[in-house]
Amino acid sequence: MFEKLEAAPPDPILGLSAAFREDPRPGKVNLGVGEYRNAEGQTPVLDAVREAQKRILASETTKTYLPIEGTPEYGRAVRQLLFGDDSAAREATGSTVTVQAPGGTGALRLAGDLLHRLFPDSRIWLSGPTWANHEKIFAAAGLQIMTYPYFDSEANVLDFDAMLRSLLTIPAGDVVLLHGCCHNPTGADPTREQWRQIAGILADRGVLPLVDFAYQGLGDGLRADATGLRELCDTGGELFVASSFSKNFGLYKERVGALTAISASSNAAESILSHLKVCARTSFSNPPAHGSAIVTEVLRDPELRTCWEEELDAMRERINSMRRLFVDKLKERGVTADFSFIERQRGMFSFSGLSGEQVKELRARDSIYIVGSGRINVAGLTEENIDRVCDGIARVL
Repeated sequence: MFEKLEAAPPDPILGLSAAFREDPRPGKVNLGVGEYRNAEGQTPVLDAVREAQKRILASETTKTYLPIEGTPEYGRAVRQLLFGDDSAAREATGSTVTVQAPGGTGALRLAGDLLHRLFPDSRIWLSGPTWANHEKIFAAAGLQIMTYPYFDSEANVLDFDAMLRSLLTIPAGDVVLLHGCCHNPTGADPTREQWRQIAGILADRGVLPLVDFAYQGLGDGLRADATGLRELCDTGGELFVASSFSKNFGLYKERVGALTAISASSNAAESILSHLKVCARTSFSNPPAHGSAIVTEVLRDPELRTCWEEELDAMRERINSMRRLFVDKLKERGVTADFSFIERQRGMFSFSGLSGEQVKELRARDSIYIVGSGRINVAGLTEENIDRVCDGIARVL
């Protein structure tokens, strides 16, 4: 059977990293994969994470399975981070439940499996463009994929009017996936007022929001980045939130995520939790323990929480400083194209506007690796490699 198979195409992002590792040329730069890099170009282990690990290993007494939904402590920690000051009131109503998942990707797949299982006629609407893996995840779960316009690639801004026109056509019972902050791949987010309009339209039409919330804290801050989520919650409707601790905790290989369901009542929440547990049991059975224990320890300990927030602030400021420096360096090289939009955008990613051919040329000539769409991981820029990157981009332009 295996002899008849043809090789599957490589993943457009992770496959790029594999090609980067095999490139023997010195000075190569990887701006493809979505990992934070510090000023030395490394993906660090945060100090808060190191201390939490020490405590966990010192006190650990068993390797028994976690509950299917993860520990109650982890669920509460996730919800407190998502909802902030409103979390206590939500806990009191019992209308919000959380299931731990293997990373944000696992949370999205869990949502897709549940939607296909319970609402097989529902379609899911993705922004154009969106993260390269979104369509594959939901297609594998059996959902029909639709697209709503999101980004004006000529002006390099959110095309809000086109987005609203499309949302107004989506029928009740369908699902709309929204990026909670730091839109991947464009870095362009709605304003608070725009979020309010989006939330009102979806609530009025009976459309279910699914928020992909993978970058909380890396845009404008933990609370500010949850603005869209709060506006969606204020409508009183139902929604899902797929959150991840890969980026803001640097726990990439630990695969720590969660799917949170917000309902109108505790009875509805218990029902949706029971179905989520069935989907989890038949997918990954039980979640991994180590990463979620780290997150729980950090978020419930005031000293570690303060340390983590300070480290997160420093990560965010480094990314934003690289945005500013990138724009300045391109100007210094006489690039006439206006790249100021990169400074205004938020999060790890921006669309560079580079064509597929220009991306290929950068890789072949300069060992600069960028996703074929032109998406740049700004967090991969450092003071050491930025001149090489800007020289290369100036040449291909």
